[in-house]
Amino acid sequence: MRIAVLGTGRVGRTIAARLAELGHTVTLGTRDPEATLSRTAPDAMGTPPLADWAADNPGIDVARFADAAAGAELIVNATNGGASLDALTQAGTENLDGKVILDIANPLDTSQGMPPTLFVKDTDSLGEQIQRAFPAARVVKSLNTLTAEFQAYPARLPETGTVFVSGNDAEAKSTVTELLKDFGHQDVIDLGDITTARGAEMVMPLWLRLWGALGSPAFNFKIVR
Repeated sequence: MRIAVLGTGRVGRTIAARLAELGHTVTLGTRDPEATLSRTAPDAMGTPPLADWAADNPGIDVARFADAAAGAELIVNATNGGASLDALTQAGTENLDGKVILDIANPLDTSQGMPPTLFVKDTDSLGEQIQRAFPAARVVKSLNTLTAEFQAYPARLPETGTVFVSGNDAEAKSTVTELLKDFGHQDVIDLGDITTARGAEMVMPLWLRLWGALGSPAFNFKIVR
């Protein structure tokens, strides 16, 4: 499958590399490839320069959001949640129409310091905002409840955890579920339509505090039933 991963941070890079490892044709999308690839210092999160990663992943192209999305069959939104709508707008409505958008971003607000809060919750979600902004796209919320390494490589945890999918389009959710299973996720729960993304996104405040309590993000939730 031809897949565009929008976002060049740790999450986007991890997902892109895993998809390429699984045999997909992957393009990493960013606002300005030349500027992004020219940086020589780690970013604010300590992520190494993209050029170093690109050199280690020569099979993955880096392109502008619109160019990455135009040739893709499926699009992964791995951008910072606060920038997701802008990034997808730059990708171009015409490049999103009819396509599955796997939205793994979280609506985190760090303006008041750490730990972050959510800039949308309770009566709306980032997933819903994306679906409203791009009504002809088929948005599926998933993978936002665990860290990048275990999104891509769930078997690195000692036990099988649970991931969730939310979306209005059954076929799109089926496509995403198959991709999740290819990653190694064995327990995928369909929560329902895109409004159920509210619940998945509101798991994040608990996830963040568990990270603090455990001293590590190396965990996942498991629904015992």
